[in-house]
Amino acid sequence: MIDYKELRTRHDEIALNIKNRNMKVDLDHVIELQDSRAALLHEAEELRTRRNANAAKMKGPMDPSERQVLIDEGRKLKDDIAASEAKLEEVDKEYNSLLRQIPNYAHPSAPVGKEDKDSTAIKFVGKVPVFNFKPLDHVQLGEKLDLIDFDTATKVSGPKFYYLKNEAVLLQMGLERYALDIVMKHGFTPFITPDVAKEEILEGIGFNPRGEESNIYTVEGTGTALVGTAEITLGGYNSGRVFEKNELPVRMTGLSHCFRREAGGAGQYSKGLYRVHQFSKLEMFIFCLPEDSDRMHDELLAIEEEIFSGLGLAYRVVDTCTGDLGAPAYRKFDIEAWMPGRGDNGEYGEVTSTSNCTDYQARNLNIRYKDDDGKAKYVHMLNGTAVAVSRALVAVLENYQMEDGSVRIPEALVPYCGIKEIRR
Repeated sequence: MIDYKELRTRHDEIALNIKNRNMKVDLDHVIELQDSRAALLHEAEELRTRRNANAAKMKGPMDPSERQVLIDEGRKLKDDIAASEAKLEEVDKEYNSLLRQIPNYAHPSAPVGKEDKDSTAIKFVGKVPVFNFKPLDHVQLGEKLDLIDFDTATKVSGPKFYYLKNEAVLLQMGLERYALDIVMKHGFTPFITPDVAKEEILEGIGFNPRGEESNIYTVEGTGTALVGTAEITLGGYNSGRVFEKNELPVRMTGLSHCFRREAGGAGQYSKGLYRVHQFSKLEMFIFCLPEDSDRMHDELLAIEEEIFSGLGLAYRVVDTCTGDLGAPAYRKFDIEAWMPGRGDNGEYGEVTSTSNCTDYQARNLNIRYKDDDGKAKYVHMLNGTAVAVSRALVAVLENYQMEDGSVRIPEALVPYCGIKEIRR
């Protein structure tokens, strides 16, 4: 969440940012709740002071009638305190809920817009492949080469789940290890993270685990949910921690399953592996000093580019518009790889994103560092996709298909997969 002290001092900036992100938060109502909360806190403190003074008087000598007056006053004060605290709890709950809905500030250079079409492509890398035959999409290739089974997965688990088979299993594992080796080379400590997190950790990172709009599968009756990304568990790893300044930056990378409820979106752009309920992903995460976060963001993007350029894929880098940032992100870059089977004649499709969330998540999770002045200040937190395997599979299968129906394995993956091609 943002610094609550800035609700007034940066009121107009915050209100414009909410509008630019296409969100609806009644900022003035949040400020009213803030005032009510402060007044109730003051009222409750005054009542407790009066109760303590009343109790002190009871210790002295007095006649029975005076004691009864103090007893009656004490009972009333007890009831008044209970009523004041109940009202405070109600206001505090609404205040904190709405405060968390206010998005992070946006980078001044982030394109202003409502949806992904308003984002700006800032870089193009590689040559879009030209085929002398009509390329198949990955669903057709997966069926012909016996690599992906959607039908049986639908029978067993429901729509938008899948089985990977045969060489696709080697390809998935190869992609994971290929990306992991690159990320570790850049100083990231590897983790395999839990697939479940407590709801307070999800909320701290900026995910809503409840309600119809939630993209998260909750585990009923446990106060936990399945994670949509290892960003949640990596970010939560240091919740409540105070770093020494010289410990930063901390670089972590986590391999996990990811579970998303969103997968039911209609349309050809969501078909097959592109948007599914479960997939595997290697995520990068950084905790750093505030003055370093822009540079760290560039570092994450450069690693993502290294991974996908190393696969020989054409891609573009997109500066994400304000309406598509997500509440915690200050700035976000996406890499969109060329996918020949997407749409009628091929399209770019998102394969990675990297976000600088500044101190927004750190405030929620109370992650700080001790500065040179001895004061504890909030770290900046960043995340980035090393490889989301399902979408990387889409790009590899479609770009490396051959006219005879086979698929070549990218040279960088051959040592990891142990095969050079897939054919039947």
